[in-house]
Amino acid sequence: MRNCILALFITLPLSAQTPKPQQPKLIVAIVIDQFRYDYLTRFHSEYTGGFKQFFDHGAVFTNAHFEHVPTVTAVGHSTFFSGATPAMSGIIGNEWWDRASRKRVTSVSDEDTKLLGAPGEGSSPNRLLQSTLGDELKMSGKGGKVVGISIKDRAAILPSGHMADGAYWFDGKTGNFVSSTFYFAALPEWVAQFNASRPADKYVSKSWMGKAMASTADAKFYAALDATPFGNELILQFAEKAIVAEKLGAGSKVDLLTVSFSSNDYVGHALGPDSDEAHDMAVRVDKVVGELIRAAEAQAGAGRVLVVLTADHGVAPVPEVNQKRKMPGGRFDEKNELDTVEAALTARFGAPPGGKWIQYSGEGSLFFAPHPTVDAAQLEAVAADAIRALPHVFRVFTRVQLLNGAISQDPVGVRMRNGFNQARSGNVIVMLDPYWMVSRSGTTHGTPFDYDTHVPVLFLGPRVRAGRYNANVMVNDIAPTLATMLDVETPSGSIGRVLDEMLLK
Repeated sequence: MRNCILALFITLPLSAQTPKPQQPKLIVAIVIDQFRYDYLTRFHSEYTGGFKQFFDHGAVFTNAHFEHVPTVTAVGHSTFFSGATPAMSGIIGNEWWDRASRKRVTSVSDEDTKLLGAPGEGSSPNRLLQSTLGDELKMSGKGGKVVGISIKDRAAILPSGHMADGAYWFDGKTGNFVSSTFYFAALPEWVAQFNASRPADKYVSKSWMGKAMASTADAKFYAALDATPFGNELILQFAEKAIVAEKLGAGSKVDLLTVSFSSNDYVGHALGPDSDEAHDMAVRVDKVVGELIRAAEAQAGAGRVLVVLTADHGVAPVPEVNQKRKMPGGRFDEKNELDTVEAALTARFGAPPGGKWIQYSGEGSLFFAPHPTVDAAQLEAVAADAIRALPHVFRVFTRVQLLNGAISQDPVGVRMRNGFNQARSGNVIVMLDPYWMVSRSGTTHGTPFDYDTHVPVLFLGPRVRAGRYNANVMVNDIAPTLATMLDVETPSGSIGRVLDEMLLK
């Protein structure tokens, strides 16, 4: 009899011995704008909020990178929940030259929509060519509500996807949280009530790092909030309101909330990653993340919230700081570059139609005006040679070169290939030497180098095996991993893999 009982126990399936973790009711997806991975290690001892929860109970990937260029806000946010690179997603930058309409467009600009909550043109995810996790959740029938929130429109819209129930961002002219007619005809009542309470006005005359905010709540005051921790606090307050008002995590389906904290980016651009202000912002956003997790669990219940956190890009040190360290770096004269290209093309092909060869330049890309008799490949080759002759140019790529795959297969070449979309990308794409930039003050990001690509990837919640994972992974791995955890289709353009090593079976 004893042997029979033992045999019965041995043949029981594992699922009968160890209960499976519950499926989450709410996914909280967090992006911290311009948050280098090393902020987690440099200030580790000071974290007592959300980051500590990840360290103690979550999965921490120490070597996660973006595998594209440019490493900028729109591209990072579109990658987060699509798993796609710009080659697949069509989001090639924050803005670019649209050849069809012959004008500059942003990653989310949409002249067919109107802003809600303030005057102006609205925004939408229509330029995003691929699906997101939220879209796949919705299409599977398992998804409930999907909501995106940020200071920036692109940071609210791109992670939440095409089928989101709403995306909301902060309007720096009115102090309101706004949205677009893409989502609905009028702002939900709870948003109107939140705006009526004038939450931004409560920061009038508040001080941070020895500097006081303006004493009057006007457009200048609202715009200045972005570059203070008060901007992140406003995002938290709005997110907490959204959780309750939209009943996120309270229904029978899986809800999704994407939140991007943008203020770290504004501070980092102005003052750099080595500043006291960037340090303080990191410590403060840790507390904000902790509060957001607590609010989500209060609504959905302990053990029913799955949290994922990353950043959209890193940042370079301020060149003058690097020079004092005897490190490379400096400021590149972009006007001289453009003048050099115009002169080289005019010398070779004559005066351009319309007065200029370059229709648009930005984020390292040059877009040329079409010429009735000169082949684009010839224009690109002459321009590229002229740029290569300038000091502190690391590499130059042409559209024809990228279309033909004629690039090196080292990490820089791979990231350039991943960042190239044949319908939207420029004619010539320029990479400067490491630590060099076109910004005239402060610092920036956008390169294929590790200080811009290395970001946190952190998971916390049900089915997550806690631990430190040191293997190289991609930010693109987040979307397929979550899709697998939720048993829904992987987003359509994802190039990532499932992070199976951190999944509890």
